[in-house]
Amino acid sequence: MRKEPPPLRVGVLGCGPISQFAHFEACRKARNAELYAICDVAEDLVEKMAAFHAPRVTYTDYEAMLSDPNVEAVIIGVADQFHVPAASVAIEAGKHVLVEKPMGVGVEECEDLRERVLASGLVLQVGTEKRFDPGIAFAHRFIREEMGEMLALKAWYCDSLYRYAMTDALQPIPLASGETRRPKGDPKADRRRYDMLAHGSHLLDTARFLGGEIVSLRARLVEKFGARCWFAEAEFADGSVGHFDLTIAVRMDWHEGFQIYGEYGSVIGKTYNPWYLKSSDVECFSTRDGRYHRPLGEDAHFFRLQVEGFADRILRGVPTLGADVDDGLAAVRGMVALARSAESGERVLLSEAEGGV
Repeated sequence: MRKEPPPLRVGVLGCGPISQFAHFEACRKARNAELYAICDVAEDLVEKMAAFHAPRVTYTDYEAMLSDPNVEAVIIGVADQFHVPAASVAIEAGKHVLVEKPMGVGVEECEDLRERVLASGLVLQVGTEKRFDPGIAFAHRFIREEMGEMLALKAWYCDSLYRYAMTDALQPIPLASGETRRPKGDPKADRRRYDMLAHGSHLLDTARFLGGEIVSLRARLVEKFGARCWFAEAEFADGSVGHFDLTIAVRMDWHEGFQIYGEYGSVIGKTYNPWYLKSSDVECFSTRDGRYHRPLGEDAHFFRLQVEGFADRILRGVPTLGADVDDGLAAVRGMVALARSAESGERVLLSEAEGGV
């Protein structure tokens, strides 16, 4: 009988909301990972999180955590602007990395990170947890194995005006600290950029996960009554076409999903706010048997499944559904292309996208 490796010892950088809501619990519940260390410059926040989650060690200095030989991998749960610098020093320290989405805020910094990762031989996974939604994973498998060639893909991600009333009822009350390190200025002041980084990264990654490589985007942006709507025409590498809808925020319930038309079938999916930990409702119709196929998705703790996939890749060399460094770079290129096309009205090739989101 093959002996199972010991759990992956993970250090989490950042004790802010995303770690409090997702990463700490995901590491504690994972079958193959251990919340070994937590780190934040805010000492008071570290103490509070340690009292509840009981890691083996705590740090207020990131380099000190990276110097700990027992830490095998890090989860980076800090502000977007710190993602690439934090991931780069972790790779230099010989640690595997799970970095929150987006991988970075500009094409060039992500290209530099990609070179570092490829040269290191280490695993870098981007935290687009929706890939681990059992419904979306089922759709991905059906598309690859049953559907044949793709004709078209429509995908939409529409945050709700009421999302915080919904999520506040689900999540623990987040603890904050005056010692927390924040990016210069106010990242939320530029709402276009903030919405693109926070939400566009999910839309583009899900579309690529299901439909394959995106070659170009042509987008329009309409802004009214404090809401923003990007409509985009997409061209996929296989010659199929796409339509993307990124709207922040709709005056209705959370509205996210996809429709995919193929040679031997089709896929329809409705996705829920991720904090409900509810699998997407997915129906896959196959002309091969004339039936609809629908998964139950009984275990939909996306964040735990994401950590388990990350650990399996490192410990056992098992392929994972998770986004790798190339996927992370492609998502940033896609967001830049969306933004530039909305400004110019012209088609933008992702291969030529450059600069920051």
